Amino acid sequence: MTLPHENAAPRPATRTDVAKMAGVSAAVVSYVVNNGPRPVAASTRERVEAAMAQLDYRPNAVARALKLRRAQAVGVVVPDVSNTFFGALARELSNQAFETGYALLLGDADNDIERERAQIESLVSHQIDGLIITSLEPGSVIDARGTRTVFLGQRTRPGQTSIIVDNVGGARMAVEHLAGHGRRRIAHLGGLEGLPGAEERVRGWHDQCAELGLDTDDGLLVRSEFTRAGGLEAGRTLFAGAQHPDAVFVASDVQALGLLAAARERGIRVPEDLAVISFDGTDDAVFSDPPLTAVEQPIAALAAAALDAVVGSQQVESSIVPVSLVIRSSCGCAHDQQ
Repeated sequence: MTLPHENAAPRPATRTDVAKMAGVSAAVVSYVVNNGPRPVAASTRERVEAAMAQLDYRPNAVARALKLRRAQAVGVVVPDVSNTFFGALARELSNQAFETGYALLLGDADNDIERERAQIESLVSHQIDGLIITSLEPGSVIDARGTRTVFLGQRTRPGQTSIIVDNVGGARMAVEHLAGHGRRRIAHLGGLEGLPGAEERVRGWHDQCAELGLDTDDGLLVRSEFTRAGGLEAGRTLFAGAQHPDAVFVASDVQALGLLAAARERGIRVPEDLAVISFDGTDDAVFSDPPLTAVEQPIAALAAAALDAVVGSQQVESSIVPVSLVIRSSCGCAHDQQ
């Protein structure tokens, strides 16, 4: 005779079960699982971890992490996964992580700082091996509670590891190339004020123009979100003045797509009337009309450096990754010189 539920799967262990076995409160179990917010004595932590392992307690894969001493997972938080650059970066990180035996857990901040913080908290609760953040917060004050963390695209506080591209050098390169085509009124469509990387691109544009004796008056600097719609509105503003620019250095490919649309609205021909160079070098640059000359960020190199920083065997120092100018037709060059 088979009794009801005789062959049913055993009930998963709960936090209360762990607390009873370890002789502590359920709150203490939470402190151990989440590494805070209150400290737990080493001997108490050992009892709780032993109980969790014995009961096969699995809050966010903690049991596996306890047995292996690592979760075999890396967390990544990006500002906007729909942005072509961040989407490509996330895919490259996922591919490289997979090749080295790690899963990738992705958090999308949707351009919201509070959501970014919540995504980071959630990822850290999974006891990930490392955390890669392309943060919305300048000079980030993020505390990942001991998780190995690297910040992509921004300079950080002492003691934090950052990997950034040469934004200033890339902007200078773009301006110099545009000036080489005889363009004298070179505008900049930048990111929103204060965003990591955006200010460095503004500085590179400004400094190179100054060195070449070119104007950098207020009418030549416009800003927008890193979106097509933002680029469109900024482009309309740029072209509404009495003196149009004859070239624009754009802080991202996605903004440049909006700028090109604004130029078409006004009957401005690219590159005949307006030369354009963008920053990023994603598929948006390749398939735009005309194809965009772009300061290219080396996504594969960035991903490799970031993963090495969070799961590599040695401590990695902060670094600046060089960029390159990929010539297409939007700048006025006669042919593709890739």
